[in-house]
Amino acid sequence: MEMLLLPSGRLDIEWVKYLQAALDSIIVGSHVWFEDPVLAWIDGEVIRINGNEVHVIANGKKYIAIHPPSHPQVEEIREIDISDLIDAVLHPQTRSQTRLEDVIASLQVVSNISKVFPKDTEAPPGGVDDMTKLSYLHEPGVLQNLAARYELNEIYTYTGNILIAVNPFQRLPHLYDTHMMEQYKGATFGELSPHVFAVGDAAYRAMINEGKRNSILVSGESGAGKTETTKMLMRYLAYLGGRSGVEGRTVEQQVLESNPVLEAFGNAKTVRNNNSSRFGKFVEIQFDKSGRISGAAIRTYLLERSRVCQISDPERNYHCFYLLCAAPLEDIERYKLGSPKSFHYLNQSNCYELDGVNDSHEYLATRRAMDIVGISDQEQEGIFRVVAAILHLGNVNFAKGQEIDSSVIKDEKSRFHLNVTSELLRCDAKNLEDALIKRVMVTPEEIITRTLDPENAVSSRDALAKTLYSRLFDWLVDKINVSIGQDSSSKSIIGVLDIYGFESFKCNSFEQFCINFTNEKLQQHFNQHVFKMEQEEYTKEEINWSYIEFVDNQDVLDLIEKKPGGIIALLDEACMFPKSTHETFAQKMYQTFKTHKRFIKPKLSSTDFTISHYAGEVNYQANQFLDKNKDYVVAEHQDLLTASNCSFVAGLFPPLPEESSKSSKFSSIGSRFKLQLHSLMEILNTTEPHYIRCVKPNNILKPAIFENLNIIQQLRCGGVLEAIRISCAGYPTRRTFYEFLNRFGLLAPEVLEGNSDDKVACQMILDKKGLIGYQIGKSKVFLRAGQMAELDARRAEVLGNAARTIQRQIHTYIARKEFISLREAAINLQSYLRGNVSRKLYEQLRREAAALKIEKNFRLYIARKSYLRVKSSAITLQTGLRAMTARKEFRFQKQTKATTIIQAHWRCHQAHSYYKHLQKAIIVSQCGWRCRVARRELRKLKMAARETGALKEAKDKLEKHVEELTWRLQLEKRLRTDLEEAKTQEIAKLQDALHDMQVQIEEAKSMVVKEREAARKAIEEAPPVIKEMPVMVQDTEKINSLSAEVEKLRAQLVSETQMADKEKQAYVVAQATNEQLTKKLADAEKRTDQLQDSVQRLEDKVSNLESENQVLRQQTLAISPTAKALTARPKTTIIQRTPENGNVQDGDVKKASDSILALPNSREAENEDRPQKSLNEKQQENQDLLIKCVSQDLGFSGGRPVAACMIYRCLIQWRSFEVERTSIFDRIIQTIGSAIEVQENNDVLSYWLSNSSTLLLLLQRTLKASGAASLTPQRRRSTSASLFGRMSQGLRGSPQSAGFSFLNGRQLTAFLEKIYGMIRDNLKKEISPLLGLCIQAPRMSRASLVKGRSQANAVAQQALIAHWQSIVKSLNNCLKTTRANYVSWEVPAFLVKKVFIQIFSFINVQLFNSLLLRRECCSFSNGEYVKAGLAELEQWCHDATEEFAGSAWDELKHIRQAVGFLVIHQKPKKTLKEITNDLCPVLSIQQLYRISTMYWDDKYGTHSVISRMRVMMMEDSNNAVSSFLLDDDSSIPFTVDDISKSMQQVEVSDIDPPPLIRENSGFSFLLQRAE
Repeated sequence: MEMLLLPSGRLDIEWVKYLQAALDSIIVGSHVWFEDPVLAWIDGEVIRINGNEVHVIANGKKYIAIHPPSHPQVEEIREIDISDLIDAVLHPQTRSQTRLEDVIASLQVVSNISKVFPKDTEAPPGGVDDMTKLSYLHEPGVLQNLAARYELNEIYTYTGNILIAVNPFQRLPHLYDTHMMEQYKGATFGELSPHVFAVGDAAYRAMINEGKRNSILVSGESGAGKTETTKMLMRYLAYLGGRSGVEGRTVEQQVLESNPVLEAFGNAKTVRNNNSSRFGKFVEIQFDKSGRISGAAIRTYLLERSRVCQISDPERNYHCFYLLCAAPLEDIERYKLGSPKSFHYLNQSNCYELDGVNDSHEYLATRRAMDIVGISDQEQEGIFRVVAAILHLGNVNFAKGQEIDSSVIKDEKSRFHLNVTSELLRCDAKNLEDALIKRVMVTPEEIITRTLDPENAVSSRDALAKTLYSRLFDWLVDKINVSIGQDSSSKSIIGVLDIYGFESFKCNSFEQFCINFTNEKLQQHFNQHVFKMEQEEYTKEEINWSYIEFVDNQDVLDLIEKKPGGIIALLDEACMFPKSTHETFAQKMYQTFKTHKRFIKPKLSSTDFTISHYAGEVNYQANQFLDKNKDYVVAEHQDLLTASNCSFVAGLFPPLPEESSKSSKFSSIGSRFKLQLHSLMEILNTTEPHYIRCVKPNNILKPAIFENLNIIQQLRCGGVLEAIRISCAGYPTRRTFYEFLNRFGLLAPEVLEGNSDDKVACQMILDKKGLIGYQIGKSKVFLRAGQMAELDARRAEVLGNAARTIQRQIHTYIARKEFISLREAAINLQSYLRGNVSRKLYEQLRREAAALKIEKNFRLYIARKSYLRVKSSAITLQTGLRAMTARKEFRFQKQTKATTIIQAHWRCHQAHSYYKHLQKAIIVSQCGWRCRVARRELRKLKMAARETGALKEAKDKLEKHVEELTWRLQLEKRLRTDLEEAKTQEIAKLQDALHDMQVQIEEAKSMVVKEREAARKAIEEAPPVIKEMPVMVQDTEKINSLSAEVEKLRAQLVSETQMADKEKQAYVVAQATNEQLTKKLADAEKRTDQLQDSVQRLEDKVSNLESENQVLRQQTLAISPTAKALTARPKTTIIQRTPENGNVQDGDVKKASDSILALPNSREAENEDRPQKSLNEKQQENQDLLIKCVSQDLGFSGGRPVAACMIYRCLIQWRSFEVERTSIFDRIIQTIGSAIEVQENNDVLSYWLSNSSTLLLLLQRTLKASGAASLTPQRRRSTSASLFGRMSQGLRGSPQSAGFSFLNGRQLTAFLEKIYGMIRDNLKKEISPLLGLCIQAPRMSRASLVKGRSQANAVAQQALIAHWQSIVKSLNNCLKTTRANYVSWEVPAFLVKKVFIQIFSFINVQLFNSLLLRRECCSFSNGEYVKAGLAELEQWCHDATEEFAGSAWDELKHIRQAVGFLVIHQKPKKTLKEITNDLCPVLSIQQLYRISTMYWDDKYGTHSVISRMRVMMMEDSNNAVSSFLLDDDSSIPFTVDDISKSMQQVEVSDIDPPPLIRENSGFSFLLQRAE
């Protein structure tokens, strides 16, 4: 029997099958569990099933919203129980309080059927002690079982041999006394109630009886009780194997007392736990042959060093700091300590004390524990001196010094703490200060001492504190190990691992990353152990278990630790580069793992990253990863403390060896932790593991509180639910024969009536119900996933039918009885009701007659009252309407007058707007005309600037003109400023005058109004007498005088308005003049800039001509046979620019007297004959034409790519590698990049692969050839250099001048690698789906492939290898594409060979890994199938020739040898030596063992490999590597030098340019042929 190990995806399929089988059994009336956002899971009863929707009535209480009938709009929150539903049905009068509809709606829940799980209604109320006994092994069943046991203070529960311990948060002394230890001593595991002692006893008995090395792994989150559980285990193991030690101290006492010492220095208060271990601990207890403890060793992992210097509220620092501050008075005075609030490292949090903990007593207890573990008084003194020194060191602050980036001690208080620190560490205070604020850099020439700024000084201080504490903790662990003593001869070992559990907080840093990495490793180990338990159970019952599958989280581990390419490797690489930051580290991860399914990049952060762990996704903040990963000791700190006069402190910092001190001091915490973890896993792999999963029931750390959601999350993090899923993949339900018959005997009553034994009876019941896939063991029935639910559903159906029969008879009897009683009552009731109806009819007639009289009188009264009310209303309404008419007439007259005034003002505004618009149009016309005149002038100036003979004169004129324009500009600016100030003052005066006139007019108007009002009042009040006429005459005179005064004021207003208009006109004229001057000034500035540009271009032209002449002269000197004679003659001198004038002092080159150097300047003569066109503009046109041609497919000429050769010649001709002329090369690079954007088009990619590789090699060889030439050093201009001069100088000692050429090479190299990778990846994508079909032969046709009889079998065989032929077709298409693009030429052929080699390596990896991961592939027939397919690939390699295939066939060596091992005959006769040396020399022992354990021979009927061969594999498998799978290599398998060596000389001079280039005179140099 063998177990098949498959990836986790297959397990998910089995889990889904289990759930589907369970859901199929859910019917109306079933009791189920469904999800709840508060309680996680709630039980209820199914009342209706509608497709995928299940309607459930919830059991128990639930808070709901109810609308009372009296106030339907009011929503009331009430607590509803199921009893309310019963009351509402039986007592309708209660509906006034709670309506029946509300109750039903509140208790009814609609859920998806995939989220509903069956409930075991017959489960014991107190739960089961082993959850493998649960009828339904799913998440709500596990949760309910733990909750039921927790209510009874049963905190321990088994899951197989895994112990789940729920923290009670209270003392339970009866569970851990000596009597309880005696009970569990020697008891069989599972015989007694679950207990931590049972796990310890099982490990001890396995060690004694079987001689195995055992380990107990205790895990859980902070506050779950891991430390206390570890203590109990240590006590029990000491009870089992205790003996007397030397000098009155026993080994077990020292082991037990090491806990408080390590807790004091390694534990701290966190948000979740008051005594959280901030390190991992593995205690290895060694036993002698008689089972007595003979030694012990403690190993620690990942101490949280950052806590020493930084804590958050309400957490605390390590306990030892607070214990020392609470020490006796003499110790406090000795170390000059005080309150914890006075120390910076402690007062960052407001928490200084713990509830129920006395730090003074704990200090004395820690001292006693140190005595027991063997730490002397002198060593204790040194320990607490270092602790006190760390506290004082944290109070040393720094201020900015007088120099730049320097720092000094801030104040006298900091100086005091510095002196105390140096006194405690017994080192010189001045040296300590220098070590904190100074750094020494040693160079070959001198030693440089630099000071640190205050921020870096604080970092240096914190680094020293963390290093001190870390070294102190490591010393404590080593001292405890030395004091306890180790028994090197012991073969019996029990290890207790107290490790941190999976952590996921709001902010997760480097510590959580390492912790979760550890849990991933342990989870993988846990999964393997769970499978081993399943195997042992099935083997014990003698059933077949070959189809159990394996869950593997290796992809997450590879993501973290794989080297190279893992996160830790990337982190170490980033730490070794000084300029690396957390942003660059995060970006590197994003690029590396962008396709990894377990790595997620958050959308709203640039430095965070998320990893999908087995327990869920965790978001990490990479801000402090680099700082926390660095584990180096500053040289100044090392030298200071090594020279300490305190032997204890000096012992913490031993002197480094000379060679190590000279080497790099960088050390990685991540790499060191990975090595420690690897060592731990090696130890665990050699031991028999026992698991204890500690669970924290609530976050408030209170007893009797069970938070379901919290528990579920911890069970996921602890892997318990994963173990349940593993169990569901096999036989999750197991029942003894008696339990099975007792529960399901009613399904077949005839079986129970017979005389068959229990095993046969169970078999008959299962066969009768048509179940398949179950197993009958020796004492148990093993049911597959969902079969228990199916049997329960049929059992419920039988019970339901019986119940309905009983109910039908009972309902008949009750209905008959109720009918008879109701009939008798109805007769009596009818006679009474008929008499009552007659009496009521008489009374009604009498009342109707009286009502008629009353209605008549009442209607008379109502009519009279209504008439009077209408009359009064009519009178009132008429009065109001007449008043409204009068007011409406008055408002109309008033509006007419206002309309007239508005029209007058609007017409005035229209006239003024037309005038302003006309004025603006005139100004625009004038500006246009002046611009036209200016452009004419500019053209004249341009024509003058092109005259090369008058360059200097033009420049002088331009400088004078610029000075004149500058002077005029300043003058115009000054005039404009004065004009604006005067204009502003004048406008202000006019506005003041206008305002005064308006005020006077308003006053006059108000006076007129007052006079008129006074006259009107006087007229109204005057009595009708004879003197009425004189009064009216007097009033008329007053009105006339006032009218005259108003006219006078109006005349003044008109005059003032005219003056204001004149001022406005003057302002407009001034503004127009100002705008004209501004435009002239702008035109002058623009013209000046253009002239300066023209001068600069002319200077560049002269400079280029000078450089070209100089290069030509150098070449002439190198070629001439009389070069030696010429060296003594005057050399060519180029006059350099000077900073004063920025131009060439003498434009003519001083030539030598020798006639050889007098080269004809025909090029200048030709330039004079050409049209006067700008050199830069023509150069730009030529570049645009080249880019246009390059973007097209130019093809090949003579096996050479036309585009690459043409680009190379143009770059050389235009000297485009100079610093100022690299734009054309950048544009070419962009053109190539845009051309390869379509990644799927291998045709285009092959074309550009050829061009880019050719161009790169041409440039590379030109660079090397120029570097080898020994040209005479020349004087060069500082701003320009030729290509050949730059290359030669760069190779001979001036890296700056050649830097840009190398940069161009790197750009081309990057594009070449990108194109190569795209072609390779496209081919991988094409064949990847086919590889999954090629590893396993189709079941229907596999036999015909092997037998190969007749022509029909040949046709079948041809159909079977169709997938392999598809792969060959893809390879042929790729080869055809490359040949069609002339890639057969030299360099590209080399690249294509590399592509096919990597493709075949990819095929090898995929096929080989699939073979090792799929058991159905490890068979004789499948080996024959794969072998036939490999023959197709071999034939392709032969057809493709060595030129393109290369060593591709050799890359398939793993899969070839594995298939050869599968198809060999008579495997039992093969020895291990023959297999490893002859048949499979490439495969490792672990890979061979993997294949042999998965092998099944479906052709010859042998279902397993001979056991002797498997045993021999296991004996040699200890030396195997950790992983048997292969890794795909996606790196670039070549360098530029490799390509250069594979290519011969390329001749580019005879390449024919395309017609578009050939017709342009600017590319005449391309038409020249080599002689």
